[in-house]
Amino acid sequence: MIRGLFVDPAVQGALHASAALLFGAAALHKLRDPAGFRASLAGYRLLPARAVPTVAAGLVLSELALAAGCLAPATAPAACLAGAVLVVAYACAVGVNLARGRRAIDCGCGGPGGRRPLSAGLVVRNVVLAALLVLAALPAGARSLVWLDALSVAGLAALLALVYASADVALANAARLRDAGGPAWSTR
Repeated sequence: MIRGLFVDPAVQGALHASAALLFGAAALHKLRDPAGFRASLAGYRLLPARAVPTVAAGLVLSELALAAGCLAPATAPAACLAGAVLVVAYACAVGVNLARGRRAIDCGCGGPGGRRPLSAGLVVRNVVLAALLVLAALPAGARSLVWLDALSVAGLAALLALVYASADVALANAARLRDAGGPAWSTR
């Protein structure tokens, strides 16, 4: 760790809660449609076909473990760093396929009924998530938490969830517009 770099404990708590929510929701999306997720993962063409079912199961288990790890104060920093590595890996997988010109494949991040083609916006989203996860892994400052901090943690976690959901909907709508031949300025 970098000496002298700390995050406010209330902000850290909100980031840990948000990370748990993010990874828990991601795993649940995949569990609701395991065949669809395996098909999305295969569509990236980064794995041998025989490895796809095992890797898909491993990703779901990893996301569930990260969600649980982000909730326990003793494991949250390590879980957040591992989560940052995972979302960067997802960004790289998207980036490789964008570089190949393969925008039409499903990202696998929308859950059942949430088919979403690849876009640069997904890469940016994951890089921002990775930065927030690294921030969440920093040690907390020495300030003691007071009762009012519980409201701050809950409010900030709710705000982060709403910002994420809004960005997610915006990315999905931009992809739909692009597919329909409309302007897609937000994804280029």
